[in-house]
Amino acid sequence: MGRVSLRVKPGSSKVEVKMVNHELRIKLKSAPVGGKANQELIAFLSKKLRVPKSDISIVKGQTSKSKVIEVKGLTEDEIIKGLLK
Repeated sequence: MGRVSLRVKPGSSKVEVKMVNHELRIKLKSAPVGGKANQELIAFLSKKLRVPKSDISIVKGQTSKSKVIEVKGLTEDEIIKGLLK
């Protein structure tokens, strides 16, 4: 299981992933209300990494912009490369 730290910016005009100063940053359209941004993050990661949503979990930062995600079956490097494709 790979774990990756990332920073989320909810309420953005588009969804995108960038690496800024060795930090993954993901912009999401959803507002951080009622867990919608977290749901969008998991759906986005699932599609981008081609893994089931059930294999992705937010292990730290449920209510924070800084999060640690875990993906079953992928290493940290595979997650980062998959997101930056």
